[in-house]
Amino acid sequence: MPRHPKKPRRLVADGRAYLWTLRHSHRVLDGGRAADCREILTLYPQPAGTGGPLRIVFAEGPGRYVPGGFPLGSGDVGYVRGGSLNLHEPGAVRALLDAASARGWQPGDRRAAEVGGWPLLEAAAAARG
Repeated sequence: MPRHPKKPRRLVADGRAYLWTLRHSHRVLDGGRAADCREILTLYPQPAGTGGPLRIVFAEGPGRYVPGGFPLGSGDVGYVRGGSLNLHEPGAVRALLDAASARGWQPGDRRAAEVGGWPLLEAAAAARG
């Protein structure tokens, strides 16, 4: 039976558990075209209450792609000429978590944190090989 796409997934990294979700958001322009697409990866330290969520946001912009599906897959983000990740892959999520931790994010901080994903992407893509 396939996994429900909106159900949080579990990741264990360095002895700590996280639940994570991936969402796509955008505005709809007159005529039905999407604009301001964003992929939002949210990691929730577990057990609940032991740390605030980490939101890693990939917003579309020049030289970047953040598709909402066809012709590229849902969850794909990347630079037109550079690294890319599929945010549905647990290994990509782990690589982004490691990159955020290397830049100072602490899972025990009880406040929610939101960081731009683009500064983390190259390090995470390189770690994935």
